[in-house]
Amino acid sequence: MNPPEAMKAIQIMKAAQINKYGGSEVVEINGNAPKPAVSSGQLLIEVHAAGVNPVDWKIREGYMQQMMLLKFPATLGGDFSGVITEVGAGVPGFKKGDEIYGFASSLRGGSGAFAEFVLAGAEFIAHKPGKISHVEAAALPLAGVSAWQALVDHIALSSGKKILIHGGAGGIGTMAIQIARHLAAYVAATAGAEDRQYVKELGADEVIDYKKEPFEDLLRDYDAVFDTVGGETYIKSFKVLKKGGIIVSMLEQPRPELMKQYGVNAIGQFTQVTGERLSKLAELIDKRVIKVHVDKTFPLEHAGEALTYLQKGHPRGKVVLKIK
Repeated sequence: MNPPEAMKAIQIMKAAQINKYGGSEVVEINGNAPKPAVSSGQLLIEVHAAGVNPVDWKIREGYMQQMMLLKFPATLGGDFSGVITEVGAGVPGFKKGDEIYGFASSLRGGSGAFAEFVLAGAEFIAHKPGKISHVEAAALPLAGVSAWQALVDHIALSSGKKILIHGGAGGIGTMAIQIARHLAAYVAATAGAEDRQYVKELGADEVIDYKKEPFEDLLRDYDAVFDTVGGETYIKSFKVLKKGGIIVSMLEQPRPELMKQYGVNAIGQFTQVTGERLSKLAELIDKRVIKVHVDKTFPLEHAGEALTYLQKGHPRGKVVLKIK
């Protein structure tokens, strides 16, 4: 086999990878990464865009080692939108050429989305919403499903209920406010003063400047709190809830002593992206019930910079890598 034939047989791609844990300096662009091979129950997707999430820089820094040790070199990223190029055995409902979106983190058996091609399990994908671009669709999976799982599945939010959403201008908060508004709930949200108008436009009835206003003194008898901030914010949130209320946190585990003291339920959410939840989100997007807000896009070559921007800045909505 001559060299060109050998290269064709191996098939390479470009991917943003790490060979060790650390800061943005450990993110390398590998132009000779092997293209993943499809096995049963999986699909190979040509990635058009990949969403950037806080979990991505946490994986880069080694915070997720207790869940799963990475095999280096490891391709970063989970959220993606793209076009199917190959369908493995036992995957009904999808065909080559379909536009899909979903989740393909290495923590979930995927090959990592910060690449030109990604391998994803059939249970973590759905058909892409038809009325938005790949860049917008790539911003949706983890943030959108996190908000849906908390508000619909855990809280069972409904008309007239009152909810406080922390981090209203962030990726998850942006989705949560819109879903809560769609469910006809009364929505209070915390955000910085510079994001007040943005959060109001998303549909929040009340916006509290977390830097200057003590939300725990201003709000009372709320049915639910959705916490994307953690720490002291989580502890203070119990004061806002009425007896029998519920708090769902993306960062904290339930504290029995606080639950008992305030007579409320608490859940520590571990988001599970599923095809069913992605399909429900796609429906809301296509009905114009919720909109995706992309703060900034970066090329794949600047993946390290994109992670730093997300980690150090306060983006409104989502950060996305534009790959194709």
